Amino acid sequence: MRLGGIRDWLKKAGSALSFGRTLDEALLDELEETLITADVSPRLAESLVEDLRIEAKANRIREASDLRDLLKGRLIEMLGEPTPLREGPGRPSVWLFVGVNGAGKTTTIAKCAQMLRKRGKRCLVAAGDTFRAAAIEQLQIWADRVGAEMVRHQDGADPSAVIFDAIEAAKARGIDFVLADTAGRQHTKHNLMEELAKIARVTEKALGRPADEVVLVLDGAAGQNAIRQAEAFSKSAGVTGIALAKMDGASKGGAALSIVSDLGAPVKLIGTGESADDLQVFDATEFADALIGAD
Repeated sequence: MRLGGIRDWLKKAGSALSFGRTLDEALLDELEETLITADVSPRLAESLVEDLRIEAKANRIREASDLRDLLKGRLIEMLGEPTPLREGPGRPSVWLFVGVNGAGKTTTIAKCAQMLRKRGKRCLVAAGDTFRAAAIEQLQIWADRVGAEMVRHQDGADPSAVIFDAIEAAKARGIDFVLADTAGRQHTKHNLMEELAKIARVTEKALGRPADEVVLVLDGAAGQNAIRQAEAFSKSAGVTGIALAKMDGASKGGAALSIVSDLGAPVKLIGTGESADDLQVFDATEFADALIGAD
């Protein structure tokens, strides 16, 4: 994982140490600007830098060389301990995947199925994005590739009905996990949010409990727009965790910090490539290293 922005700035700050630069207000102001450039929200960037300022003063830290460790510790504290994806008390466990078109939802579902298959689990994927024929076909290709079963209806069918049938099929077949795709039109569309709320209700009816996970898939390079998406989907779908896709590309990574801070929903998965095996369980220390640079 290679994340730019903050890491690049810290390299520049480090090179300035040979000229005797200290941890002063000008340097902290630069860091705040860099955090914002790296897609951290302005409010959170200001709060982070203020925390660093207070900690540096309390510990009488004067050298800019200590800034990296201070920042890394604060990021790890904010992101928290790894939070595993939850499994239900009985079969099947149901994970709903939500997010806008193009975020990487379908491939994330396939990667999850692959991850679970390697643990000896049987998976069924539900083609709940019924508004795009291409989405159904893409999911079918991925399901075949990773050895997952699939429930699909005709184009334009009720997504809630597809997911209901998938849960019932999983019960009958003794399948361990249902991974459900959903429509991914833009988050500004009110009807989509109503649809997701309906899916949540139907899932609870079929399962006898709410979905075990509602995973919001975000494009890691979406920046501040990812934060707005997270807010909208969280209100309608009750998001329990975040999957950051496409983290192998141009992502700066800062949006993840704002999402965790604002929503309280932990990042649980990181997509780092195109193959079915390119999915990692989120680790705050590794992420902080990628964001600011490991020693």
